[in-house]
Amino acid sequence: MELRFSNRVNGFQQGIFAKLNDKKEELLRRGRKVYNLSVGTPDFAPAPYIMEAMAQASMKSENYKYSLTELPELVEAVQFRYRNRFGVELEKEEVMAVYGSQEGMAHIGMIFCDPGDTILVPDPGYPIFEMSGVMAGANIETYKLEEKNGYLPDLKSISNDVLKKAKFMIVSYPLNPVCVCAPDCFYEELIAFAKEHEIIILHDNAYSDIIYTQRRGKSFLAFEGAKEVGVEFYSLSKSYNMTGSRISFVVGNAKIIHKFKILRSQIDYGIFLPVQYAAIAALRGADDLIEQQRKEYELRNRKLCGGLRQLGWNVPDSQGTMFAWGPIPEGYPSSLEFCLEFMERTGVIVTPGSAFGRNGEGYVRFALVINEAEIVEMLEVLRNSGMFVNA
Repeated sequence: MELRFSNRVNGFQQGIFAKLNDKKEELLRRGRKVYNLSVGTPDFAPAPYIMEAMAQASMKSENYKYSLTELPELVEAVQFRYRNRFGVELEKEEVMAVYGSQEGMAHIGMIFCDPGDTILVPDPGYPIFEMSGVMAGANIETYKLEEKNGYLPDLKSISNDVLKKAKFMIVSYPLNPVCVCAPDCFYEELIAFAKEHEIIILHDNAYSDIIYTQRRGKSFLAFEGAKEVGVEFYSLSKSYNMTGSRISFVVGNAKIIHKFKILRSQIDYGIFLPVQYAAIAALRGADDLIEQQRKEYELRNRKLCGGLRQLGWNVPDSQGTMFAWGPIPEGYPSSLEFCLEFMERTGVIVTPGSAFGRNGEGYVRFALVINEAEIVEMLEVLRNSGMFVNA
């Protein structure tokens, strides 16, 4: 029998991380030392009280039933976190849980778009942003982010034809992969722009607790009028090191939350209750460990980027996120070809910028997921590789 698959799934290609992982496994089989700076999986552990909450809840048989919805205590914990961390008051109707921001972002486009509608996503930007449109059968339009503009969008440059068709626009700062923060005035401009053109804003707020500038990370919802025009995704993966637990929250406009809950009720029976209890513990906990972790990421950022600059590779310090972003050295035709040669000659795995969109070509992203001692060791390997002029 001939198996026939949908045009949609036939259009998907093997992800770049899978390709890099295949190459990594090949190097390991050859006995090579590998420094994996490709995937943004934190190497820190969750706080002990988070793991204890999960363990205790897992010992109760009633917690293995369908949860169907969020525990009231979980909603209250999200309200507590947003009030105390961001100065944002949330109503219960303005909060919902999803199986991680990746899952939520992939499905939310279905509540806004019919086939043929249009969405706006950043280029470069995290690949799942496009998927929010692809899953809904929408057309993807990108807005360009350039280094010369501080990787902020020029909203005035987006054509009127696109703006008339666009249902929603995805924005994220601090932005993975380019590692920059946005000033307050940008959000004010963005909200006015959204109102003028009747475009919903989806803000991905995964890295507001990992910022290296003088200012503290904020929520999009902290700006006047934000709830009128959109929602925000808030993840526990990076701040609390709960990547495998798969829990994030969508907060903001109550009408959007209501529609999204209806959609997800068709495909979901609720977050596993032990995960909800772990999330409650995380959101109610003190920020001491988060701040300690932020400082460690900052040290890694400076050690890595400073060390690369000493080798003659001009990689700037990040403003935020758990990544670094810089141009590939001269003489390489593409970021992917550089990354493959770089991995073969040094054992260091980084992600080609082309994985994040057309405007990411010519750059690479580093994940800050190895400790300072390993970074120093890795820099010595690079110094001895013969790939850098200042070695």
